[in-house]
Amino acid sequence: MDSSPPSEPPTEKTAVAPIPLATLSAQATHVEAGAEAGAEAEVEAEAGVVALATETGVKEDLEGEEGGGGGHTAAFVQKTRDFGFLPIPPHLRYDPARPFHFGLGLNIAFGFASTFIVSNLYYNQPLLIQLSHSFNTSYSSVSSIPSLVQAGYATGLLLISPLGDLLPRRPLVLLTVTLSTSLTIPLALTSNLRLFQVLCYLVGISTVTPQILIPLAADLAPPERRAGAISIVLSGLLFGILIARVFSGIIAEFASWRVVYYFAIGVQSLVLVGAYLLLPDYPSKNTGTGAERLTYGKILGSMARYAVTEPVLVQCTLVNLASAAAFGNFWVTLTFLLGGEPYNYSTLVIGLFGLVGMAGVSFGPLVGYIIDKLVPWYASLVAVAGSIIFQVIQTAAGDRSVAAVVLAAFGLDVFRQMLQVSLTTAAFSISTPARARLNAVLILGIFLGQVTGTSVGTHIFVTYGFHANAAFCLALMGLQVIILLGRGPGVGRGGWVGWDGRRGVGKWEWRRGRQHEHGREFGGGDDDGKEGGEGLGIVMEGEAGALPLIGRRSESGMSMTKGSAGGSKASSTRALLGEGSGREGQGPKLGLGLSLGLERVVGRG
Repeated sequence: MDSSPPSEPPTEKTAVAPIPLATLSAQATHVEAGAEAGAEAEVEAEAGVVALATETGVKEDLEGEEGGGGGHTAAFVQKTRDFGFLPIPPHLRYDPARPFHFGLGLNIAFGFASTFIVSNLYYNQPLLIQLSHSFNTSYSSVSSIPSLVQAGYATGLLLISPLGDLLPRRPLVLLTVTLSTSLTIPLALTSNLRLFQVLCYLVGISTVTPQILIPLAADLAPPERRAGAISIVLSGLLFGILIARVFSGIIAEFASWRVVYYFAIGVQSLVLVGAYLLLPDYPSKNTGTGAERLTYGKILGSMARYAVTEPVLVQCTLVNLASAAAFGNFWVTLTFLLGGEPYNYSTLVIGLFGLVGMAGVSFGPLVGYIIDKLVPWYASLVAVAGSIIFQVIQTAAGDRSVAAVVLAAFGLDVFRQMLQVSLTTAAFSISTPARARLNAVLILGIFLGQVTGTSVGTHIFVTYGFHANAAFCLALMGLQVIILLGRGPGVGRGGWVGWDGRRGVGKWEWRRGRQHEHGREFGGGDDDGKEGGEGLGIVMEGEAGALPLIGRRSESGMSMTKGSAGGSKASSTRALLGEGSGREGQGPKLGLGLSLGLERVVGRG
């Protein structure tokens, strides 16, 4: 076959870009040779295009536009064992030809696991008096236990949860649950306070499973259902925070504090069995080679870089920090409010107000459904506005009417959850391969907000009273509005301030369209792409039109490669292939007999 450029002159629709056609023709020789062989030629064409894509640097590890596909399609070897010895159930083994279906049942299982793993952080809080008696020590000696658990959790967020971007998530989840369960056993048996404190810190480190499951749910869920999937897992996490204190207090009232940890061992064992039987073996996102391959050091370094160089993430983290500070302040000082005049409620009655919070958390799926219909920036603004309304009710009547307190507790829980889901959805649009790191930054912001809000809020309440503390909450919410309005939608991924309605995501477009499913949801960029959501796709054209091999899912459900490739990979590929002068959705036709086309896909999934 002659490998010279095609003689057919380009038309307006098929303007030829500066592409090394000789190289491309050589790569596609077997494609044209088999073009008249029917079905066999189609198989060869796919192999040729994949080889060509690999040569030009376009081919990536696949994730599929619905989050369930992905992985290498060439020389694929199915993994059958976790840790080299534990068999993976056959229906959970990864197969790129049969992407996993992330249904409601699996989504709820993720939420259930989050509930009973995150509870490890809060079981100890109602037990401090019993612990002081059991260890024969003062209250001040055991008062450090909650702080040690939270410090361990912060350590795990920083050092373990980012591993979700480096390692396969199924064995990582199995390992963290096994560690937290195993460490709880000596926690329930020890009679040494120092050992108990050390174990509390270690349990906190290993209690990061929910922060691995949240990014995994975002990866597995289709784009149009992503916020709903996140909200269900997040609802499970918030349920765990609330019911852990309730279960712990009730069990300790009628039995020993050790029985609380026996209960924790049992439910974590149940989570471990469920994870083994239900969790799909989703492949690692770390598919680079050579210098591009991620290492643990690169993961931590890039997480720090994201925290200061990505405007969307910085904005989401600051809003989350201020919101968590206000929310934590409300619930901690609520004890002082209800325990004093005019209420004088008992500890048991005050604890029952957690049920009001649980009622608010139950609205999580509805919240996620709403956010899936909106651009997350607008959903965040609505959530902050709703929080302000209920905080005003609390400020005006919270010290006189218990109905106002109940209403505020319910409303603040609903809108706090709505805000966190919308901010998480926006941050996850920055980069699909970096979602674990992005999530870690967000959660660390929440952690800092809770610490700040509870300490400063308690001081204000004790020193200046209820109304001054309520005003502090309102000020934090006003700060959230300022941060949101300072950087509106449509700015572009690299923009730090301002509004821009000239692009497709204008300042008046509040409903989510297809272009939002792959980026610029919060005025940012697409998945791992640059501003504008540009990516390269390779299509094969036949009588029935263009069948995309890169950037689309075939009828069999197998994705050839990711379509929204952006950032450095897309840039280097465009440099190699040439930008071309075709219109959107069109590209240079190579004229290789079987009419291979390089298509620029702008803002398409």
